[in-house]
Amino acid sequence: MTKKFARVSGNLPGVKAKQLVERRNSSVPKGVSNGVPTFVQSAEGALIHDVDGNTFIDFVGAIGTINVGHCHPKVKEALHKQVDEYIHTGFNVMMYEPYIELAEKLAKIAPGDHDKQVILLNSGAEAVENAVKIARKYTKRSGIISFSRGYHGRTLMTMTMTSKVKPYKFEFGPFAPEVYKAPYPYNYRRPSGTTEDQYEDFIIDQFKEFFINDVAPESVAAVVMEPVQGEGGFIVPSKRFVKAVYDLCQEHGILFISDEIQAGFSRTGRYFAIEHFDIVPDLLTVSKSLAAGVPISGVIGRKEIMEVSSPGELGGTYAGSPLGCAAALAVLDIIEEEKLNERGEQLGEVVMNRFRKLAEKYDVIGDVRGLGSMCAMEFVKNRETKEPNKDIVNHLIKEANNRGLLLLSAGAFGNVLRVLMPLVITNEQLAEGLDILEESLEAAYSALTVQA
Repeated sequence: MTKKFARVSGNLPGVKAKQLVERRNSSVPKGVSNGVPTFVQSAEGALIHDVDGNTFIDFVGAIGTINVGHCHPKVKEALHKQVDEYIHTGFNVMMYEPYIELAEKLAKIAPGDHDKQVILLNSGAEAVENAVKIARKYTKRSGIISFSRGYHGRTLMTMTMTSKVKPYKFEFGPFAPEVYKAPYPYNYRRPSGTTEDQYEDFIIDQFKEFFINDVAPESVAAVVMEPVQGEGGFIVPSKRFVKAVYDLCQEHGILFISDEIQAGFSRTGRYFAIEHFDIVPDLLTVSKSLAAGVPISGVIGRKEIMEVSSPGELGGTYAGSPLGCAAALAVLDIIEEEKLNERGEQLGEVVMNRFRKLAEKYDVIGDVRGLGSMCAMEFVKNRETKEPNKDIVNHLIKEANNRGLLLLSAGAFGNVLRVLMPLVITNEQLAEGLDILEESLEAAYSALTVQA
């Protein structure tokens, strides 16, 4: 195919990247994983250029961190301005206005017309950790419920809340106490012969029984849910399931926490994915695309819940850094000015239409699903047995990388291909990226068919 944007000359890694890979292997442990075997030189919008002159169309977005694109001019301008004024004083030492301005804006766009407060932090995992602390402080309870296949981070608490054992939990125990895993619907893998409604009823009943068999509701401080599971494979629950969980939380005085770290800031066509489910969470955790790659995170919550903690009980040395605040404020302006919520919906329609056509052509695609532009395909060896097909996903990603497209897998079995391209990607870049994806799938399919 003729390419206008993507360009890869020779094998990966190239000459310069190969030298850097050797240095990386010498000084950085293999426990830090890497996707494509090369190194970035520069990036803008949805394009990344490596040290050997190759150009890649980015369908990964730093795992959902770059919704407004790489090096957006307004983000760069905001950062340069902030660096010229001051870099860091520590909000707990001397306060700065960008923290307050960002807190005000996040409170305004978060669901619900109640009074809200915001604490700013560093990473997504740290936001979840603090949401747990806040919930426990407010409720005077210790239990935390997360869901099967959920992902919340790599710290002790968030690793405990996360489901996937390898690579996130294996041999890293013991884990944090008073964390419980509840069932989460996975409609594609519901028992054969069961209708969607029957399966949904079953999962809701299982959640109700969870409070009988696993933990008393009076002991639970919060339920933490990804409205769309990210690492779990872009699994979208039904509105009825989410509402049922929320109603049980309301009934038993349990806080409902929406983990929006991957799904937030226009990815699903709304500021927050939970808005699709017509409920108002007590707390939201945010990070990733909040600041276009500058580390910052936050917890947004009901004022009466947030202000229970005493001075010094929340915060951190770099929490809510001025640089992160400046970048985040620029991001929120960009989302409004460039109508990225609407763009998220439009991109999703284009991607899902292509994925459905691919599913008609290739019998290894068992399911296509998504919400907004949070889209995925699940690969199987056989559509009847639904046996996961991780090999073709790995092969597809490698083929795509060699053609100049960055892709990412997901799912408990590693058999899901997810896309998280910057929402500022142009229509031409998107079309070329999808063409490369299809070409790569054809190559991977043909190679594995020959091997079989």
